[in-house]
Amino acid sequence: MNRDHALRLATGCFDDGQLAQRLAQRVACPSESQNPQAAPQLLEYLQAHLLPQLETLGFTGEVLDNPLPGQPPLLVATRREPAARFGVLSYGHGDVVRGYAPQWAEGRDPWALRIEGDRWYGRGTADNKGQHQINLLALEQVLAARGGQLGFDITLLFEMGEETGSPGLREFCEAQRERLRADVFIASDGPRVAAATPTVFLGSRGALNVDLRVALRPGGHHSGNWGGLLRNPGVRLAHALACLVGPQGQILVDGLRPPPLSAAVRQALAGLQMGQDEGDPAIDTGWGEPGLTPAERVIGWNAFEVLAFKTGNPDAPVNAIPGYAHAHCQLRFVVGTDSAQAVAHLRRHLDAHGFTDVDVALSGTVLEASRLDPEDPWVGWALSSVQQSTGQRPVLLPNLGGSLPNDLFSDLLGLPTLWLPHSYPGCSQHAPNEHLLGSVARQALALMAGIWWDLGEPAALACVTSRQTAARSRPAAPG
Repeated sequence: MNRDHALRLATGCFDDGQLAQRLAQRVACPSESQNPQAAPQLLEYLQAHLLPQLETLGFTGEVLDNPLPGQPPLLVATRREPAARFGVLSYGHGDVVRGYAPQWAEGRDPWALRIEGDRWYGRGTADNKGQHQINLLALEQVLAARGGQLGFDITLLFEMGEETGSPGLREFCEAQRERLRADVFIASDGPRVAAATPTVFLGSRGALNVDLRVALRPGGHHSGNWGGLLRNPGVRLAHALACLVGPQGQILVDGLRPPPLSAAVRQALAGLQMGQDEGDPAIDTGWGEPGLTPAERVIGWNAFEVLAFKTGNPDAPVNAIPGYAHAHCQLRFVVGTDSAQAVAHLRRHLDAHGFTDVDVALSGTVLEASRLDPEDPWVGWALSSVQQSTGQRPVLLPNLGGSLPNDLFSDLLGLPTLWLPHSYPGCSQHAPNEHLLGSVARQALALMAGIWWDLGEPAALACVTSRQTAARSRPAAPG
């Protein structure tokens, strides 16, 4: 048995319908973490779907309570081999966003896998059930090809609250640090840069949400009687937002801007084209930070977005000056941004521009930015493995433009992090008609079989040894 045989077994799982069968079962579980009534389904996905599958592969697993009361459970499963020289940690999430069943087209059901040509429709097909099922099936084939031995230990962590900000995941990782100990982190989530382009990314942009509110009076007042006499909260908030973000989308708050792009990030993003797939929106080339390419703006820079803005009653306007305006905004940020002081930076900037009547408050959980050094030995190893399996040189992204709880693995657990996504930007993730591309899934099965196989080869152990040697040579921290 050899590497090529393992890859053939993996793609055979696509050709004989195994992937479709297993994914159909997973999609049928309506594990909506945003739905308070779906707690039984969140537990069911771990206990009835994932745990039995993992046990057949030799894992010892356990469903554990979330450290935060009332939050979804998590699953940790470990497979150990006596001769293993290092360990791998992988991750996935079995929860999905709400199904929004009435909004799906052509009679599609979010809880039933439906294959139409290259598109596999169903909630979770792209995010994240399809991606972690591809990884598990590929792992199963490598085990078969290697006679039941991988050559490394592996621990799997699955959460059921990623779509609600991963509540309790940090506390869980802190409490289970020893159980999650490993030498490298490898997982799949998020999209490739394009459907036909294998991609490796090394971290993610951070994300924090803020609410801006102007509350001037309890209710509205007739615009004919009071227009010109009363401050309009919608106008005030619109001008406040305009002092935060310029007319072409550039961030105007110095504290929310990142450091200049490093040479390594610029080199990694050089020549990278965004929006390559059919159905992608046309890129507004003049939008965002001047002097940056589209790839640099979405991967290497920060973006401040207004996600929702409301004043008065937009659905049924009346002749009244509203008393209240609210904007829900988001900062996507890269490593080096002063995210801990984001609200303070906004407050000072608004005050300096005369908007003391605008209240600023953090909303929800902050996901911190993270990024593995592109010069890390694991990066070259991963790129080589993917190229050997697919025949294509993969795109390397310093980080994903979106946000994942990667900082827990890179910073809290201290692991080099490699992400190999199996989705694509036009997958309608979080929207009606979410889908996985069959062509990408088939290639991803081979790609991941190659990754799992190569982890059992000497080059992977060399990466572990190289990092350990580098760590020993670093000077001790003062004090």
